[in-house]
Amino acid sequence: MRLDGKVAIITGAASGMGAATAELFAREGARVVVADLLETEGAEIVSKIASADGVARFQGLDVTDESNWDAVVANAVSEFGKVDILVNNAGVSGSHPDILNTDTWDEQMNVNAKGVFLGMRAVIPPMQKSGGGSIVNISSISGFVGQKFVHMGYNAAKGAVRLATKAAAVQFARENIRVNSVHPGIMPAMRTSKMTADPEVRAKMIRAVPAGREGKVEEVANANLFLASDESSYVTGIEVPVDGGFLAQ
Repeated sequence: MRLDGKVAIITGAASGMGAATAELFAREGARVVVADLLETEGAEIVSKIASADGVARFQGLDVTDESNWDAVVANAVSEFGKVDILVNNAGVSGSHPDILNTDTWDEQMNVNAKGVFLGMRAVIPPMQKSGGGSIVNISSISGFVGQKFVHMGYNAAKGAVRLATKAAAVQFARENIRVNSVHPGIMPAMRTSKMTADPEVRAKMIRAVPAGREGKVEEVANANLFLASDESSYVTGIEVPVDGGFLAQ
């Protein structure tokens, strides 16, 4: 198994790409911390993993809360002895119809950008102590290009994730800590989606994708698996689009 013996924390793991990643990592041998605000849904993912003979537990996490992060990492180290992998997946949609809304800007920066930084801040010290690890930050194609259907704060936050990933990769490479970003394209609408959940808007978005379809959460999970595993041991600071060719245009 590709993650045998490893311990992974996955944020936003109660649904969507995070849930798909948690289930895949568990199948590949990782002990998984399902971290999310959604306790009922998170417990369901843990139960699903356990029913397939995997090892997982739920941990409540608000990614904007520094003390929450410290508790999640401390509990993982206490229970499993280490943290090998962090997938910073938790986030909120940027498809607010008021594209000049300042509250949306603040939320984007707080959740989608600062939340990723706090995650890296929390796991890097234990990774340093244990000899290394892999951090996968979920950004977006919105971290590369502007779009009509999302708040500019979403683009800015995802762009921040993209460059913070590169900074961390350079700063901690000598300590065998790899940091990479994954950039999903048009995926199934998020729980928090507004404009991008509208069927007419989605149809226009999908027409711009060379592959002619939206992505599957499992396709993002597969990219996460490669970057989390030792198969990518000489890969750090890169961007992996999972976008059906959108950014190739």
